[in-house]
Amino acid sequence: MPVPVPELGSYNYVPETKENLDWADLVTLDLSLYGTPEGKKQLATTLIEAVRNHGFFYVKNFNISQERVNRQFSIGKQFYDLPLEEKLKYVPEGLDNGAFNGYVPAGRRILDIASGLRDRTEIYNIPKFNGDFKHAHPAIIQEHLGEIEEFARSLHTEVLDPLHVLLAIALELPEDYFTNIHKYDVKSEDHLRYMKYSKYTPEENLKLGRLWGQGHTDLGSWTLLFRQPVAALQIKNHATGEWKWVKPQDGTLTVNACDALSFLTGGYVRSTIHRVAAPPKDQEHVDRLGLLYFSRPHNDVKLETVKSPVLQREGFTQNDFEKSGNPVPTMEEWTFAKQKWQRTKDVVRGDPKFETAQILPGWQEKVYA
Repeated sequence: MPVPVPELGSYNYVPETKENLDWADLVTLDLSLYGTPEGKKQLATTLIEAVRNHGFFYVKNFNISQERVNRQFSIGKQFYDLPLEEKLKYVPEGLDNGAFNGYVPAGRRILDIASGLRDRTEIYNIPKFNGDFKHAHPAIIQEHLGEIEEFARSLHTEVLDPLHVLLAIALELPEDYFTNIHKYDVKSEDHLRYMKYSKYTPEENLKLGRLWGQGHTDLGSWTLLFRQPVAALQIKNHATGEWKWVKPQDGTLTVNACDALSFLTGGYVRSTIHRVAAPPKDQEHVDRLGLLYFSRPHNDVKLETVKSPVLQREGFTQNDFEKSGNPVPTMEEWTFAKQKWQRTKDVVRGDPKFETAQILPGWQEKVYA
């Protein structure tokens, strides 16, 4: 239904699918419980269940109005309505070497070599507003930059800081342990993202095996995904290896744990394997617009396993870099090694040289079927 967005027109959310998909059974963190010690303890237990057993989870009552979210979707839509030649002015220098802030055009990957079908995924990343990054944007972004900054900062105070406190409580660390390495005003590669998946025809979706993006993990701490109704996100169950659909839930964020937290906890927090499928048939006629935020530790944080009583008791005392005896990277080194791999141009789906590439000494990346 149309949602009015003052000065930005209306943003239309398409109807949810009526298909009976195999939905994942995920837990929900209700941040209205966060205000008391008992509530924090309860939420910390729920969070650990989520990151150990499920990977993805929902967050509700996070004190950001749906109106503010709607406005961000509308800004994203208006950006993607710009002519391609205008968007191409904002491609980052060094894109092939891992740069990612700005516009990443579609068509950089070959999804089906027989037909020549390429990806139709466009990305616009906006970095932190802490003085470490240049902000040169098209007018639709520039005109709303103050609002975008306020929105991004609120995600830290209202969502990410509580998640970091809860994780510290669960690991029997000082409550500020993870917030101290995720401060907004310290340099890190966090970014807000408007992301568009343009549709394929039903015939093209069959050629792609109804799969738009292969299974992968995200490189940072947490990924926040705002609810949008086009079903496409799937997660791989940690225990069974089965792929399940993630259902859009009203008034929630969908959150997944990522690589950096897995390294920092010696593998105790499990980085979530997920992929993007073609939408169900009653939605495959529409494009899919995403609004996301990617949280990452400070660039100078070394990704060593933290000294947690819980991790010591459970035997999670070394991550894969430490076990192999290879140098443990800083977050900056890890970010750009993985980003360079992810941004490889003209890679063909199924190319084993890409899908099992060593991106740092002691670490081979992997694409998941």
